[in-house]
Amino acid sequence: MTGTVSATGTVPPPALHRDRRFRTFWAGETISQFGDRVSELALPLIAVSLLTATPVQVSVLTALIWLPNLLGLFLGAWVDQRTHKRQLLIIADLVRAAVLLSLPVAYLFDAITLTQLYLVALLTGLGAVLFAMAHQAFFVALVPRSAYVDATSKLSMSRSLSFIAGPAVGGGLIQVLSAPVAIVVDAMSFVGSALLLGRIPVTEPPPSRRTSTLSLVREGLVLVLRHPVLRAALGCTSTVNFFTFIASALLVLYASRELDLSAGAIGIAFGFGALGGLAGAALAPRISRAIGLGRTAMIGAVLFPAPLALTALVSGPTWTKVAMLAAIELVSSVGVMLMDVNLNALLTAVTPDDARGRRAGAYSAVNYGIRPLGALVGGALGTTIGLRPTLAIAGLGGVLAVLWLVASPVRHIRTLDEPAA
Repeated sequence: MTGTVSATGTVPPPALHRDRRFRTFWAGETISQFGDRVSELALPLIAVSLLTATPVQVSVLTALIWLPNLLGLFLGAWVDQRTHKRQLLIIADLVRAAVLLSLPVAYLFDAITLTQLYLVALLTGLGAVLFAMAHQAFFVALVPRSAYVDATSKLSMSRSLSFIAGPAVGGGLIQVLSAPVAIVVDAMSFVGSALLLGRIPVTEPPPSRRTSTLSLVREGLVLVLRHPVLRAALGCTSTVNFFTFIASALLVLYASRELDLSAGAIGIAFGFGALGGLAGAALAPRISRAIGLGRTAMIGAVLFPAPLALTALVSGPTWTKVAMLAAIELVSSVGVMLMDVNLNALLTAVTPDDARGRRAGAYSAVNYGIRPLGALVGGALGTTIGLRPTLAIAGLGGVLAVLWLVASPVRHIRTLDEPAA
């Protein structure tokens, strides 16, 4: 979505839809996102339906997917010292494809176990962390600064589209093929992403200096914790991630067992609700130009978690439960995009070029590393006080995240030029 006025308020952003390199990168991201939606539904359903997993076991599965982010501190520093970031992206894609394919193979031999499911979650999470660390530097090699918000918006729109169609398609595939076989779709999406990345010509400058990994890890932590914008954004996203993952660890279980919805019905509810993410990603640049980048992110930080508290009130006939879940997801999806698009563009703008990997590593180690903790807390609360009260706590607690932005310079930032100045 390019316009005549840029998010920085100065130079109009380039027409990214005419840039073949960015289009190829965008296509690869889109394919991979659609595949991910299948696995996000299939993995917990394998645990719940085939292995009769308990709430605690489902929460452990969710936690293991995000646990490798704790290694982001070291992976980010290591990536900063590598010249060929594209190769790392391709390796991350192919490793995840191979790991996921082990599930349908084991299913054919009736050999799937909870241990294998845990290992698949852990290794695909590790591949995702490596991809995310290299993605930062590769992104700035493709996109000029004036187009950061626009490019982030486009990538977020693809993610939102995947949440619209992905769960519905994934739910249908799971019902027709079974959850383990449907995971083949995600594995092939990673192969497609790797092939497209291999076609992108890009000049990747060598690292500006060579130093020890531990020194770079320390630099990344100091940068994130001392920079007022990075610190506030990290506090906000970490808080909202902790509380929303209390809910997300249990949401499929809640919809399947307590609401008695089929995989197809769950997919339809989540898919329709994701229309809000598409709207939020498309509107984020326009809203930030109208009221400012910081204020838009603050609105999103409230709209994202607050509706989750209403999940505890879902009841009635099947169509009512599906409609209520869809409406909750719709509003929440608008919020997450208003927050993510603007904060991600801001993070990219304030990070020095030679520190992108270690900044991303330090940031994700805290921001994503707290997700397993949230998932485990969700499992414990779901077991002790029940699923509905736990979902209410998750939604109300997540709203506290906005206080980090209110008490920081972020609330005054209108354009990407201001933090640089």
